[in-house]
Amino acid sequence: MQIGPHTFANALILAPMAGVTDRPFRQLCRELGAGLVVSEMVTSDTRLWHSRKSRTRLPHADEPGPISVQIAGADPAMMAEAARANVALGAHIIDINMGCPAKKVCKRAAGSALLRDEALVQNILEAVVAAVQVPVTLKIRTGWSTDQRNAVTIARIAQDAGIQALAVHGRTRACRFNGEAEYDTIARVVAAVDIPVMANGDIDSPEKAKRVLETTGASGIMIGRAAQGNPWIFRDTLHYLAHGELPAAPEVADVAHRVLGHLGALHQLYGEVAGSRIARKHLGWYTQSLPQGDAFRRSFNQLDTAAAQRQAVEQYFHNLDKTTDRIPIGQYRVSAADTGEGVAQHGDMAA
Repeated sequence: MQIGPHTFANALILAPMAGVTDRPFRQLCRELGAGLVVSEMVTSDTRLWHSRKSRTRLPHADEPGPISVQIAGADPAMMAEAARANVALGAHIIDINMGCPAKKVCKRAAGSALLRDEALVQNILEAVVAAVQVPVTLKIRTGWSTDQRNAVTIARIAQDAGIQALAVHGRTRACRFNGEAEYDTIARVVAAVDIPVMANGDIDSPEKAKRVLETTGASGIMIGRAAQGNPWIFRDTLHYLAHGELPAAPEVADVAHRVLGHLGALHQLYGEVAGSRIARKHLGWYTQSLPQGDAFRRSFNQLDTAAAQRQAVEQYFHNLDKTTDRIPIGQYRVSAADTGEGVAQHGDMAA
């Protein structure tokens, strides 16, 4: 897959998710095979960049590239300025958020709320594209509501404005994350434009990724919630697309090494107090389907120091290593509609 001058090793993309796709998680997903990772959403109001939250999202220059930074806002001039500022801080690609369904974003007429105003969409896209010399991409939903689906129109506006790639979450803003993703709408967007289109929404297994690629004709797959606690989904999907079968589940030692690395990176980036708090949700995701995961989480959520958290994780995986060689992280279970073969599993607990 190529976006502007950037050629990626594969077309699997980590979706931007506020509070999740921070620098440590992006790095981990890169290591496990994601061809492109996109930052957490950054406000276009640069006056707010002095907050602690914004400071952890900036700057970008110390990350491996290409670095894609997502910005959100509703004012064309402010969006253009935010794009310029992020490029100055090291961004290689600017991604525009017109897909977020969160109320606090939409009430400011940003995110997916913008889809109701096609003229404003055009003004924002043209302003940002004109402001920077790097590629600009766009993430959208299929529309504001089920009776206001305009993704095809927005996609054509985007292409005409100079947007170089488009990601489409297959739901309207009104649907939020409910119901099934509209892959037929994504297929119509793909057919309507010549720029790369990435399919997003409910892609929670390698088998599902393959089916969505085949049915939509999309240039790539954007994975979001399914990567929470399972960044191995990128490794597994790459293997499945190449070989038609799932790889063996990861070894306990590999999972422990990567989880401990992620934990340490969170403590380093956010500091011990905030890092320990943020680590709780990630460890919750990592262990939600693992043996004794409930008991581990209850205990882990009471810990508030880096040393105690690290010791708890080391002990947990040490105990697992006594009983099994491999861990079914992301134990994929897909329907017959996804594979044509009924239920598929990632792998057994044994080697």
